[in-house]
Amino acid sequence: MTHTLRPDPTFYPSPRLAMEAEPEHLCYTALLSPDRSRPDALAVVDLDPASPKYGSVLHRVDLPHKGDELHHFGWNACSSALSPLSGHAFLQRRYLIVPGMRSSRMYVFDTQPDPTQPRLVKTIEPDEILRKTGYSRPHTVHCGPEGIYVSTLGGRGADGTQGPPGIFLMDCQTFEVLGRWEIDRGPQERHYDFWWNLPRDYMVSSEWALPPQFENGIVPEDLLANRYGHALHFWNLRERRHVQSIDLGANHQMSLEIRPAHDPSREYGFVGVVVDTTNLEASVWTWYRENGKFHARKTATIPPEPAPADQLPPLLKGFGAVPPLVSDIDLSLDDKHLYVACWGTGELRQYDVSDPMKPELAGSVRIGGIARHEPHPTGRAFGGGPQMIEISRDGKRVYFTNSLYSTWDAQFYPDGIAGVQAMCKVNGSMDLDREFFVEFGADYGAHQVRLQGGDCSTDSYCYSSA
Repeated sequence: MTHTLRPDPTFYPSPRLAMEAEPEHLCYTALLSPDRSRPDALAVVDLDPASPKYGSVLHRVDLPHKGDELHHFGWNACSSALSPLSGHAFLQRRYLIVPGMRSSRMYVFDTQPDPTQPRLVKTIEPDEILRKTGYSRPHTVHCGPEGIYVSTLGGRGADGTQGPPGIFLMDCQTFEVLGRWEIDRGPQERHYDFWWNLPRDYMVSSEWALPPQFENGIVPEDLLANRYGHALHFWNLRERRHVQSIDLGANHQMSLEIRPAHDPSREYGFVGVVVDTTNLEASVWTWYRENGKFHARKTATIPPEPAPADQLPPLLKGFGAVPPLVSDIDLSLDDKHLYVACWGTGELRQYDVSDPMKPELAGSVRIGGIARHEPHPTGRAFGGGPQMIEISRDGKRVYFTNSLYSTWDAQFYPDGIAGVQAMCKVNGSMDLDREFFVEFGADYGAHQVRLQGGDCSTDSYCYSSA
């Protein structure tokens, strides 16, 4: 591991300084084989409008195994390394840590010396993760001041239900699995996403499902019986201790992406809820801390859209409507705009969250959708709907892909979802970019996107914007 003599120039003390950085030139996109007939892959996409290869795949690295189901990968290090509590200020944003959610295997890619040609340099086998942590199904990777944090969705046993899932830590230089993060987990039994406020010393985590509830597709009986996750958990970060739970209500099924304010002086954030089983609507909640206690309030709702049964997959025919199915949310670095992916209805929404308690719908684009099948402005087909979102540091470009999880894709979009990455330009209004439309083909679903130099869901900041 080579050390620089100063912090990586893509580490930024504050969100505002990150916004002033040069635009991204590349991104890395996780591709998965929907039927597991071929290995998953990592694609490198050209994002430079001045390049003759703009919007095309520059390189693809196929993994050595089949059936990994790549998901939410991240960097070995990011702006959190500038924490005054960190001994790691001279790391580089160099390695991509890529979890296989179905296989429980993890991969480490080196993006140097040529960022367009990432190389697989380490494979972490599932038995190592299980032996050292008791966890399986690694899901989300975040770079913290002292190491790499990985959330999981399963425990021990063939079906991952022996013991609760949680978070484990990896060394950010050797990539050794160190062990469980939690010292006192309290009542937390399910997991999904997590984020933190470093100076304020707390973590927030959310809940999706246990492996039998997602690996072979959504389980309608469990959904209608409100057996998916519906709570937020709050933790003391330094003490690694559970301090509070907030149940959003059993009807608010699947509390997924956690997006805290980027400015660490602001003690609030957002979480997206996939579906309300009483009315099929989706919602966004604002959580916040006041007088030492955490609270959460539903601040935006998105209604289902009626549709004739012949336009619906078998799963939804009895409902006569398409639920929005909010699968991802992402917050711009200035904490002003929250983007909400409605994977079911095929809509990407932009909310003005200048007042986090009163999100106001500020923009919307339509593409894909279970019933609408809205094409791209170029006329090209877009299967699925907006799913994983990634915002450029300057807030002017919002990239998104269209696959949620292979077995769920097949249930909600039985015709298949050919992997696509598209982009909206934000300049007062939000509009789909006609020039940018990356097709990965019918053999691949497209999931997480990571922008070169960091983006709005990779980095956490230790200093407020001046």
